[in-house]
Amino acid sequence: MDVESDGRSSMSREQLEKLWADHLDGEFISKDVEATLSTMVEDAYVNHMPVNTGGRGKEELRKFYRDIFIPSWPEDLEMTPVNRIVGDGQLVDELHLAFTHTKQMEWFLPGVGPTNRKVEIDMVVVVGFRGDKLASERIYWDQATVLRQVGLL
Repeated sequence: MDVESDGRSSMSREQLEKLWADHLDGEFISKDVEATLSTMVEDAYVNHMPVNTGGRGKEELRKFYRDIFIPSWPEDLEMTPVNRIVGDGQLVDELHLAFTHTKQMEWFLPGVGPTNRKVEIDMVVVVGFRGDKLASERIYWDQATVLRQVGLL
């Protein structure tokens, strides 16, 4: 394992990007909770900042990914990379997402049932690494734009 004395990752840019790609594959392609978790440290956390959803530690994240996040994505999801910055032990992705809100997305629109409306948003994901695993994900978007698009604002 590549760990600097302060616990940060000393992986190369290519290694960080590969690990992030493996993580995303578990979430969106194979939809495999355990494969997703295998890319993360034991005390990893995920926070969708506008609505404060996610979890801390693998047990919470296992429930979050299995019961809330992975099954909630509509089938017509299109995720387009816009920009990526890779630094010392972290990666920042800017993404454009487009989908029809056909499923309950409790992590994204808590308490709101499917509206069947089209949603297009830009997200920023800040990924922190420790050793050879993901340690954190902080995801940002403009929630007012989402609420406007689904007819709630």
